[in-house]
Amino acid sequence: MRADVASLPLVRRLLPELLRRNLAFRHFWTGQTISLLGDQITMIALPLVAVLELDAGPAEMGYLTAANLIPNLLFSIHAGAWIDRRAGRRRVMIAADLGRAALLVTIPVAAWLGLLSMAQLYVVAFAVGSLTVLFWVSYNAIFAALLARDDYMNGSALLNGSRAVSFMAGTSAGGLLVQALTAPVALLADAVSFVASALFMRASGATEPEPEPGIGSGITDGLRWLARHPIMRADLAAAATINLFNFMFFALFILYATNELGVSPGTLGLVLGAAAVGSVLGSLVTGRIQRRIGVGPAFALGCFVFPAPLLLVPLAGNASSHVQVLVLLFLAEFGSGLGVMILDITAGAMTAALVPEGLRSRVSGAFMVVNNGVRPIGSLAGGALGSWLGLQPALWIATVGAVAGVLWLLPSPVMRLRELPD
Repeated sequence: MRADVASLPLVRRLLPELLRRNLAFRHFWTGQTISLLGDQITMIALPLVAVLELDAGPAEMGYLTAANLIPNLLFSIHAGAWIDRRAGRRRVMIAADLGRAALLVTIPVAAWLGLLSMAQLYVVAFAVGSLTVLFWVSYNAIFAALLARDDYMNGSALLNGSRAVSFMAGTSAGGLLVQALTAPVALLADAVSFVASALFMRASGATEPEPEPGIGSGITDGLRWLARHPIMRADLAAAATINLFNFMFFALFILYATNELGVSPGTLGLVLGAAAVGSVLGSLVTGRIQRRIGVGPAFALGCFVFPAPLLLVPLAGNASSHVQVLVLLFLAEFGSGLGVMILDITAGAMTAALVPEGLRSRVSGAFMVVNNGVRPIGSLAGGALGSWLGLQPALWIATVGAVAGVLWLLPSPVMRLRELPD
Protein backbone atom coordinates (compact mmCIF):
# COMPACT_ATOMS: atom_id res chain seq x y z
CA MET A 1 0.00 0.00 0.00
CA ARG A 2 1.56 3.28 -1.12
CA ALA A 3 1.40 6.18 1.32
CA ASP A 4 1.07 9.72 0.00
CA VAL A 5 4.14 11.50 1.40
CA ALA A 6 2.24 14.78 1.53
CA SER A 7 -0.27 13.20 3.96
CA LEU A 8 2.39 12.99 6.68
CA PRO A 9 1.67 15.68 9.29
CA LEU A 10 5.12 17.34 9.25
CA VAL A 11 5.29 17.50 5.45
CA ARG A 12 1.74 18.84 5.24
CA ARG A 13 2.60 21.65 7.65
CA LEU A 14 5.62 22.61 5.54
CA LEU A 15 3.73 22.66 2.23
CA PRO A 16 2.08 25.90 1.06
CA GLU A 17 -1.67 25.89 1.55
CA LEU A 18 -2.46 25.57 -2.18
CA LEU A 19 -0.37 22.40 -2.44
CA ARG A 20 -1.98 20.90 0.67
CA ARG A 21 -5.53 21.20 -0.64
CA ASN A 22 -5.01 20.58 -4.37
CA LEU A 23 -3.54 17.10 -4.96
CA ALA A 24 -3.66 17.32 -8.77
CA PHE A 25 -1.76 20.61 -8.81
CA ARG A 26 0.71 19.20 -6.27
CA HIS A 27 1.59 16.37 -8.66
CA PHE A 28 1.89 18.81 -11.55
CA TRP A 29 4.08 21.17 -9.50
CA THR A 30 6.32 18.32 -8.32
CA GLY A 31 6.93 17.07 -11.86
CA GLN A 32 7.66 20.55 -13.14
CA THR A 33 10.02 21.25 -10.22
CA ILE A 34 12.10 18.16 -11.08
CA SER A 35 12.05 18.91 -14.81
CA LEU A 36 13.09 22.55 -14.31
CA LEU A 37 16.08 21.38 -12.28
CA GLY A 38 17.18 19.18 -15.17
CA ASP A 39 16.58 21.94 -17.70
CA GLN A 40 19.03 24.21 -15.90
CA ILE A 41 21.68 21.50 -16.02
CA THR A 42 21.18 21.24 -19.79
CA MET A 43 21.25 25.02 -20.17
CA ILE A 44 24.89 25.04 -19.13
CA ALA A 45 25.88 21.49 -20.17
CA LEU A 46 24.75 21.55 -23.82
CA PRO A 47 26.68 24.71 -24.78
CA LEU A 48 29.67 23.38 -22.88
CA VAL A 49 29.48 20.16 -24.90
CA ALA A 50 29.94 22.35 -28.00
CA VAL A 51 32.68 24.54 -26.49
CA LEU A 52 34.72 21.94 -24.58
CA GLU A 53 34.17 18.77 -26.62
CA LEU A 54 33.89 20.17 -30.15
CA ASP A 55 35.72 23.55 -29.90
CA ALA A 56 32.73 25.55 -31.23
CA GLY A 57 33.19 29.22 -32.15
CA PRO A 58 30.77 32.20 -31.91
CA ALA A 59 28.87 31.39 -35.12
CA GLU A 60 28.44 27.72 -34.18
CA MET A 61 27.16 28.69 -30.73
CA GLY A 62 24.60 30.93 -32.42
CA TYR A 63 23.54 28.08 -34.74
CA LEU A 64 23.15 25.68 -31.80
CA THR A 65 20.92 28.05 -29.83
CA ALA A 66 18.93 28.85 -32.97
CA ALA A 67 18.38 25.15 -33.78
CA ASN A 68 16.62 24.70 -30.44
CA LEU A 69 14.44 27.76 -30.97
CA ILE A 70 13.51 27.68 -34.68
CA PRO A 71 10.64 25.18 -34.04
CA ASN A 72 8.84 28.03 -32.26
CA LEU A 73 8.66 29.87 -35.57
CA LEU A 74 7.76 26.81 -37.62
CA PHE A 75 5.26 24.92 -35.47
CA SER A 76 3.76 27.01 -32.64
CA ILE A 77 0.64 28.33 -34.41
CA HIS A 78 -0.23 25.01 -36.05
CA ALA A 79 0.45 23.08 -32.84
CA GLY A 80 -1.83 25.41 -30.86
CA ALA A 81 -4.67 25.04 -33.39
CA TRP A 82 -4.27 21.25 -33.48
CA ILE A 83 -4.36 20.94 -29.69
CA ASP A 84 -7.35 23.29 -29.26
CA ARG A 85 -9.35 21.04 -31.62
CA ARG A 86 -8.80 17.94 -29.51
CA ALA A 87 -8.70 16.77 -25.91
CA GLY A 88 -5.63 15.07 -24.48
CA ARG A 89 -3.23 17.93 -23.75
CA ARG A 90 -1.91 15.98 -20.77
CA ARG A 91 -1.07 13.00 -22.99
CA VAL A 92 0.72 15.31 -25.44
CA MET A 93 2.81 16.75 -22.60
CA ILE A 94 3.73 13.28 -21.32
CA ALA A 95 4.81 12.16 -24.81
CA ALA A 96 6.86 15.35 -25.22
CA ASP A 97 8.68 14.70 -21.92
CA LEU A 98 9.55 11.12 -22.82
CA GLY A 99 10.68 12.08 -26.32
CA ARG A 100 13.00 14.78 -25.02
CA ALA A 101 14.52 12.32 -22.53
CA ALA A 102 15.30 9.84 -25.31
CA LEU A 103 16.88 12.53 -27.50
CA LEU A 104 19.21 13.80 -24.79
CA VAL A 105 20.47 10.28 -24.05
CA THR A 106 21.88 10.06 -27.59
CA ILE A 107 24.52 12.73 -26.83
CA PRO A 108 26.49 10.87 -24.10
CA VAL A 109 26.10 7.65 -26.10
CA ALA A 110 27.62 9.29 -29.19
CA ALA A 111 30.40 10.83 -27.09
CA TRP A 112 31.20 7.42 -25.60
CA LEU A 113 31.38 5.91 -29.10
CA GLY A 114 33.55 8.77 -30.39
CA LEU A 115 30.88 9.85 -32.90
CA LEU A 116 29.76 13.15 -31.40
CA SER A 117 29.55 16.06 -33.86
CA MET A 118 28.06 19.54 -34.13
CA ALA A 119 25.60 18.13 -36.68
CA GLN A 120 24.19 15.79 -34.03
CA LEU A 121 23.92 18.63 -31.53
CA TYR A 122 21.98 20.69 -34.08
CA VAL A 123 19.58 17.79 -34.82
CA VAL A 124 18.99 17.00 -31.14
CA ALA A 125 18.49 20.69 -30.30
CA PHE A 126 15.94 21.05 -33.14
CA ALA A 127 14.03 17.90 -32.17
CA VAL A 128 13.99 18.79 -28.46
CA GLY A 129 12.79 22.29 -29.40
CA SER A 130 9.96 20.81 -31.51
CA LEU A 131 8.71 18.65 -28.63
CA THR A 132 9.04 21.63 -26.29
CA VAL A 133 6.62 23.57 -28.53
CA LEU A 134 3.99 20.82 -28.10
CA PHE A 135 4.56 20.86 -24.33
CA TRP A 136 4.23 24.62 -23.88
CA VAL A 137 1.21 25.24 -26.11
CA SER A 138 -0.60 22.75 -23.86
CA TYR A 139 0.80 24.12 -20.59
CA ASN A 140 -1.43 27.16 -19.99
CA ALA A 141 -4.63 25.16 -20.50
CA ILE A 142 -3.51 22.51 -17.99
CA PHE A 143 -2.47 25.22 -15.52
CA ALA A 144 -5.91 26.86 -15.76
CA ALA A 145 -7.69 23.50 -15.55
CA LEU A 146 -5.94 22.63 -12.29
CA LEU A 147 -6.61 25.93 -10.49
CA ALA A 148 -9.45 28.27 -9.63
CA ARG A 149 -9.05 31.86 -10.83
CA ASP A 150 -8.29 33.09 -7.32
CA ASP A 151 -5.33 30.70 -7.20
CA TYR A 152 -3.68 31.82 -10.47
CA MET A 153 -1.22 34.20 -8.82
CA ASN A 154 -0.29 31.72 -6.06
CA GLY A 155 0.04 28.86 -8.56
CA SER A 156 2.20 30.97 -10.85
CA ALA A 157 4.34 32.00 -7.87
CA LEU A 158 4.84 28.36 -6.79
CA LEU A 159 5.85 27.19 -10.27
CA ASN A 160 8.16 30.14 -10.79
CA GLY A 161 9.52 29.69 -7.28
CA SER A 162 10.52 26.17 -8.29
CA ARG A 163 12.12 27.66 -11.36
CA ALA A 164 14.02 30.05 -9.12
CA VAL A 165 15.31 27.22 -6.95
CA SER A 166 16.27 25.30 -10.09
CA PHE A 167 18.41 28.26 -11.16
CA MET A 168 20.39 27.87 -7.96
CA ALA A 169 20.63 24.09 -7.76
CA GLY A 170 20.52 23.24 -11.46
CA THR A 171 23.09 25.59 -12.90
CA SER A 172 25.48 25.10 -10.01
CA ALA A 173 25.07 21.33 -10.19
CA GLY A 174 25.41 21.50 -13.97
CA GLY A 175 28.74 23.29 -13.80
CA LEU A 176 30.05 20.89 -11.19
CA LEU A 177 28.79 17.83 -13.10
CA VAL A 178 30.48 19.06 -16.27
CA GLN A 179 33.73 19.58 -14.39
CA ALA A 180 33.54 16.19 -12.65
CA LEU A 181 31.94 13.93 -15.28
CA THR A 182 32.19 15.82 -18.64
CA ALA A 183 29.42 17.79 -20.32
CA PRO A 184 27.81 14.91 -22.29
CA VAL A 185 27.35 12.78 -19.16
CA ALA A 186 25.80 15.74 -17.31
CA LEU A 187 22.94 15.74 -19.85
CA LEU A 188 21.73 12.40 -18.47
CA ALA A 189 20.41 14.27 -15.43
CA ASP A 190 17.98 16.22 -17.60
CA ALA A 191 16.86 13.04 -19.35
CA VAL A 192 15.98 11.53 -15.97
CA SER A 193 14.11 14.72 -14.99
CA PHE A 194 11.93 14.50 -18.11
CA VAL A 195 10.93 10.94 -17.20
CA ALA A 196 10.01 12.10 -13.68
CA SER A 197 7.98 14.97 -15.11
CA ALA A 198 6.03 12.54 -17.31
CA LEU A 199 5.26 10.27 -14.36
CA PHE A 200 3.98 13.10 -12.18
CA MET A 201 2.00 14.59 -15.08
CA ARG A 202 0.28 11.22 -15.48
CA ALA A 203 -0.43 11.11 -11.73
CA SER A 204 -1.97 14.59 -11.74
CA GLY A 205 -5.02 13.34 -13.68
CA ALA A 206 -5.82 16.89 -14.82
CA THR A 207 -9.45 17.16 -16.00
CA GLU A 208 -9.32 19.12 -19.23
CA PRO A 209 -12.30 20.96 -20.72
CA GLU A 210 -13.56 19.51 -23.98
CA PRO A 211 -12.81 21.45 -27.18
CA GLU A 212 -15.29 24.27 -27.85
CA PRO A 213 -16.29 24.15 -31.53
CA GLY A 214 -18.42 27.28 -31.19
CA ILE A 215 -15.46 29.53 -30.46
CA GLY A 216 -13.87 28.87 -33.83
CA SER A 217 -10.97 26.67 -34.79
CA GLY A 218 -8.97 28.79 -37.23
CA ILE A 219 -5.20 28.58 -37.19
CA THR A 220 -4.81 32.38 -36.99
CA ASP A 221 -7.49 32.97 -34.32
CA GLY A 222 -4.86 33.26 -31.59
CA LEU A 223 -2.89 35.88 -33.50
CA ARG A 224 -6.04 37.90 -34.23
CA TRP A 225 -7.08 37.79 -30.58
CA LEU A 226 -3.64 38.98 -29.43
CA ALA A 227 -3.63 41.78 -32.00
CA ARG A 228 -7.02 43.05 -30.75
CA HIS A 229 -6.33 42.80 -27.00
CA PRO A 230 -4.48 45.95 -25.84
CA ILE A 231 -3.02 44.45 -22.65
CA MET A 232 -1.77 41.20 -24.16
CA ARG A 233 -0.57 43.04 -27.29
CA ALA A 234 1.67 45.29 -25.20
CA ASP A 235 2.76 42.31 -23.09
CA LEU A 236 3.83 40.46 -26.25
CA ALA A 237 5.67 43.45 -27.73
CA ALA A 238 7.68 44.01 -24.55
CA ALA A 239 8.45 40.33 -24.02
CA ALA A 240 9.46 39.80 -27.66
CA THR A 241 11.83 42.78 -27.61
CA ILE A 242 13.46 41.59 -24.39
CA ASN A 243 13.79 38.07 -25.77
CA LEU A 244 15.27 39.19 -29.08
CA PHE A 245 18.12 41.01 -27.39
CA ASN A 246 18.48 38.59 -24.46
CA PHE A 247 19.09 35.72 -26.85
CA MET A 248 21.76 37.76 -28.59
CA PHE A 249 23.24 37.92 -25.10
CA PHE A 250 22.75 34.21 -24.26
CA ALA A 251 24.35 33.06 -27.52
CA LEU A 252 27.61 34.76 -26.52
CA PHE A 253 27.65 34.81 -22.72
CA ILE A 254 29.20 31.40 -22.00
CA LEU A 255 31.83 31.86 -24.69
CA TYR A 256 32.61 35.38 -23.40
CA ALA A 257 32.79 34.25 -19.76
CA THR A 258 35.01 31.23 -20.42
CA ASN A 259 37.30 32.54 -23.19
CA GLU A 260 37.62 36.28 -22.49
CA LEU A 261 36.94 36.54 -18.76
CA GLY A 262 38.68 33.26 -17.83
CA VAL A 263 35.82 31.81 -15.76
CA SER A 264 36.05 28.03 -15.23
CA PRO A 265 33.02 25.75 -15.80
CA GLY A 266 32.56 25.12 -12.08
CA THR A 267 32.75 28.83 -11.24
CA LEU A 268 30.46 29.65 -14.15
CA GLY A 269 27.86 27.30 -12.72
CA LEU A 270 28.08 29.11 -9.39
CA VAL A 271 27.82 32.49 -11.13
CA LEU A 272 24.68 31.40 -12.96
CA GLY A 273 23.39 29.98 -9.70
CA ALA A 274 23.52 33.49 -8.24
CA ALA A 275 20.49 34.26 -10.42
CA ALA A 276 18.59 31.73 -8.33
CA VAL A 277 19.17 33.71 -5.15
CA GLY A 278 17.59 36.73 -6.81
CA SER A 279 14.88 34.55 -8.32
CA VAL A 280 13.93 33.00 -4.98
CA LEU A 281 13.71 36.50 -3.52
CA GLY A 282 11.63 37.59 -6.51
CA SER A 283 9.20 34.70 -6.09
CA LEU A 284 8.72 35.65 -2.44
CA VAL A 285 8.18 39.39 -2.94
CA THR A 286 6.20 39.48 -6.19
CA GLY A 287 2.84 39.01 -4.47
CA ARG A 288 3.62 41.87 -2.10
CA ILE A 289 4.77 44.10 -4.97
CA GLN A 290 1.63 43.26 -6.97
CA ARG A 291 -0.64 44.12 -4.04
CA ARG A 292 1.15 47.41 -3.48
CA ILE A 293 1.47 48.78 -7.03
CA GLY A 294 -0.90 46.55 -9.07
CA VAL A 295 -0.50 43.63 -11.45
CA GLY A 296 0.31 45.69 -14.56
CA PRO A 297 2.90 48.01 -12.98
CA ALA A 298 4.53 44.98 -11.31
CA PHE A 299 4.82 43.34 -14.73
CA ALA A 300 6.41 46.51 -16.14
CA LEU A 301 8.84 46.61 -13.21
CA GLY A 302 9.88 43.04 -13.99
CA CYS A 303 10.39 43.93 -17.67
CA PHE A 304 12.94 46.55 -16.59
CA VAL A 305 14.65 44.80 -13.67
CA PHE A 306 15.15 41.56 -15.63
CA PRO A 307 17.50 42.91 -18.36
CA ALA A 308 18.99 46.00 -16.72
CA PRO A 309 21.52 44.25 -14.40
CA LEU A 310 22.98 42.36 -17.38
CA LEU A 311 24.68 45.62 -18.42
CA LEU A 312 27.28 44.65 -15.82
CA VAL A 313 28.39 41.66 -17.93
CA PRO A 314 30.05 43.57 -20.80
CA LEU A 315 31.27 46.05 -18.17
CA ALA A 316 33.14 43.16 -16.52
CA GLY A 317 35.44 43.09 -19.55
CA ASN A 318 36.94 46.37 -18.28
CA ALA A 319 37.48 45.15 -14.71
CA SER A 320 41.00 45.37 -13.34
CA SER A 321 41.02 42.02 -11.50
CA HIS A 322 39.44 38.58 -11.67
CA VAL A 323 37.72 39.24 -8.33
CA GLN A 324 36.02 42.32 -9.80
CA VAL A 325 34.95 40.26 -12.81
CA LEU A 326 33.27 37.69 -10.58
CA VAL A 327 31.60 40.35 -8.41
CA LEU A 328 30.10 42.03 -11.48
CA LEU A 329 28.90 38.70 -12.90
CA PHE A 330 27.33 37.68 -9.59
CA LEU A 331 25.53 41.04 -9.27
CA ALA A 332 24.31 40.83 -12.86
CA GLU A 333 22.87 37.34 -12.41
CA PHE A 334 21.34 38.13 -9.00
CA GLY A 335 19.55 41.26 -10.23
CA SER A 336 18.38 39.62 -13.43
CA GLY A 337 17.02 36.64 -11.51
CA LEU A 338 15.04 38.96 -9.24
CA GLY A 339 13.52 40.75 -12.24
CA VAL A 340 12.61 37.67 -14.24
CA MET A 341 10.55 36.26 -11.37
CA ILE A 342 8.53 39.47 -11.04
CA LEU A 343 7.99 39.42 -14.80
CA ASP A 344 7.09 35.74 -15.17
CA ILE A 345 4.80 35.40 -12.16
CA THR A 346 2.68 38.40 -13.12
CA ALA A 347 2.70 37.46 -16.81
CA GLY A 348 1.55 33.89 -16.06
CA ALA A 349 -1.34 35.06 -13.90
CA MET A 350 -2.38 37.73 -16.44
CA THR A 351 -2.39 35.21 -19.29
CA ALA A 352 -4.42 32.64 -17.34
CA ALA A 353 -6.98 35.30 -16.38
CA LEU A 354 -7.32 37.08 -19.73
CA VAL A 355 -7.31 34.33 -22.38
CA PRO A 356 -10.66 32.62 -23.17
CA GLU A 357 -10.81 28.89 -22.41
CA GLY A 358 -11.37 27.72 -25.97
CA LEU A 359 -8.47 29.79 -27.31
CA ARG A 360 -5.79 28.95 -24.75
CA SER A 361 -3.58 26.73 -26.92
CA ARG A 362 -3.98 28.90 -30.01
CA VAL A 363 -3.11 32.06 -28.08
CA SER A 364 -0.17 30.22 -26.48
CA GLY A 365 0.98 29.14 -29.95
CA ALA A 366 0.59 32.64 -31.37
CA PHE A 367 2.41 34.17 -28.41
CA MET A 368 5.21 31.63 -28.76
CA VAL A 369 5.63 32.13 -32.49
CA VAL A 370 6.38 35.81 -31.86
CA ASN A 371 7.95 35.79 -28.39
CA ASN A 372 9.97 32.61 -28.86
CA GLY A 373 10.27 33.02 -32.61
CA VAL A 374 12.51 36.06 -32.19
CA ARG A 375 14.90 33.99 -30.09
CA PRO A 376 16.66 32.18 -32.96
CA ILE A 377 16.86 35.52 -34.76
CA GLY A 378 18.53 36.97 -31.69
CA SER A 379 20.86 33.98 -31.38
CA LEU A 380 21.93 34.19 -35.02
CA ALA A 381 22.34 37.96 -34.77
CA GLY A 382 24.40 37.51 -31.60
CA GLY A 383 26.68 35.02 -33.31
CA ALA A 384 27.07 37.32 -36.34
CA LEU A 385 27.71 40.43 -34.23
CA GLY A 386 30.12 38.54 -31.98
CA SER A 387 32.12 37.41 -35.02
CA TRP A 388 32.02 40.85 -36.67
CA LEU A 389 32.40 43.31 -33.77
CA GLY A 390 33.82 41.09 -31.03
CA LEU A 391 32.08 39.60 -28.01
CA GLN A 392 32.10 42.63 -25.70
CA PRO A 393 30.63 45.18 -28.18
CA ALA A 394 27.96 42.67 -29.21
CA LEU A 395 27.01 42.18 -25.55
CA TRP A 396 26.64 45.94 -25.07
CA ILE A 397 24.17 46.08 -27.97
CA ALA A 398 22.26 43.09 -26.61
CA THR A 399 21.88 44.41 -23.06
CA VAL A 400 20.91 47.99 -23.99
CA GLY A 401 18.36 46.71 -26.53
CA ALA A 402 16.74 44.39 -23.97
CA VAL A 403 16.29 47.24 -21.45
CA ALA A 404 14.41 49.22 -24.12
CA GLY A 405 11.67 46.55 -24.22
CA VAL A 406 9.84 48.14 -21.27
CA LEU A 407 9.06 51.21 -23.41
CA TRP A 408 6.21 49.29 -25.11
CA LEU A 409 4.32 49.17 -21.79
CA LEU A 410 4.47 52.80 -20.74
CA PRO A 411 1.64 54.13 -23.00
CA SER A 412 -0.46 50.94 -22.74
CA PRO A 413 -3.38 49.88 -20.47
CA VAL A 414 -0.97 47.53 -18.69
CA MET A 415 0.10 50.41 -16.46
CA ARG A 416 -3.52 50.86 -15.28
CA LEU A 417 -4.19 47.18 -14.53
CA ARG A 418 -4.46 46.89 -10.76
CA GLU A 419 -6.14 43.48 -10.30
CA LEU A 420 -6.64 40.36 -12.40
CA PRO A 421 -9.85 40.91 -14.39
CA ASP A 422 -12.82 38.55 -14.47
